[in-house]
Amino acid sequence: MSNHDATVKTANNNESIKNSETDTHQQATLELSIALMERPSVTPDDTDCQDILSARLEQAGFDCEFMYFGDKAQSGEHAEVKNLWARGGTTEPVICFAGHTDVVPTGDENNWTYPPFTPTLADGYLWGRGAADMKTGIAAFTVAAERFVRNHPQHKGSIAFLITSDEEGPSINGTVKVIETLEARNEKITYCLVGEPSSTDTLGDIIKNGRRGSLGAALTVTGKQGHVAYPHLASNPIHAALPALAELTAATWDNGNDYFPATSLQISNLNAGTDATNVIPETLEVVFNFRFSTETTADELKAKTHEIFDKHFKDSKASYEINWKLSGEPFLTPEGKLVSACQRAIKSVTGTDTTLSTSGGTSDGRFIAPTGAQVVEMGVRNATIHQVDEKVEIDDLGRLAQIYEGILENLLLD
Repeated sequence: MSNHDATVKTANNNESIKNSETDTHQQATLELSIALMERPSVTPDDTDCQDILSARLEQAGFDCEFMYFGDKAQSGEHAEVKNLWARGGTTEPVICFAGHTDVVPTGDENNWTYPPFTPTLADGYLWGRGAADMKTGIAAFTVAAERFVRNHPQHKGSIAFLITSDEEGPSINGTVKVIETLEARNEKITYCLVGEPSSTDTLGDIIKNGRRGSLGAALTVTGKQGHVAYPHLASNPIHAALPALAELTAATWDNGNDYFPATSLQISNLNAGTDATNVIPETLEVVFNFRFSTETTADELKAKTHEIFDKHFKDSKASYEINWKLSGEPFLTPEGKLVSACQRAIKSVTGTDTTLSTSGGTSDGRFIAPTGAQVVEMGVRNATIHQVDEKVEIDDLGRLAQIYEGILENLLLD
């Protein structure tokens, strides 16, 4: 008996299995999802998930290439990362599926209804870490690509996979490095489908056709330590910073546009003090982040921030310094061929008129869009991502594979 069969029987959900056997998309996607989810590929470890994918894709006629970036001798955020670039075909257009095999840590496994790396079928769901984010998406596109090339061996263009194990971590040795390699050899992606879980209430109700940019800031305000009873002999960095922070949080950065909400700023951390109630601290540290639209730029946000702080610190005894980190520029794929291909495929399978959105955090699409590729994110429901008891509807697996196959047909057969 295979591990897959054992997992299915353990799930005690034979009716769901019986139904899925009548749907080749669903059964194939379910089996591959289970094979991937059984592997505890906590970021940045791939734990052989990409080997499973490459073996299948090579059988389907894809050329598979592993790319390794990072330091073999290190562990943690700078450890060597495994990436898979697989391509079937040599001509354009190139439609690429981008995804990640790494998952976030599980936390206390005792809090899970079922062991997080023992994929379990129960109550109409597939339970386990990576169920929604995003091993089922990878499985669905793999099944879709296999069926498409088998049914349409003379199709135009190329199909590609860009799979990393460095999306949930620092994202420094994953997709960004693969894209740099592809750009250096002038290998272009025309359309990119990122398999992130975009759906909200029902499969396909939301697709992401863009994302806001993310600009982080670490502010350090330096004053002079002293006794609270003698403030004239000290310089309180908290007092110095408060007027600037108040103006910063009240500022209007832009008004957004038809695709993006207005740029927002959030302070996520403040830290000062010596744990003594009678000591004025020497330093204050503040962490804040901009999520910004295409109506502004990172340089403009930096300039306006420094303008505010320069004004308030002009006559201050305290000083400030800001270290900036740009995690990604905003990107937008307006309505066009890729968006239309997704909308038509979703409508055909689910009957849903999908909604375009740019909400949420960042994704690896931010590394791909600057190359000129059209980028859209479309996947399963995101209700349980990064949570204890992550799960996805079993019935959605086959339908997602059908949607992905429909997108390929719309782009490479029309």
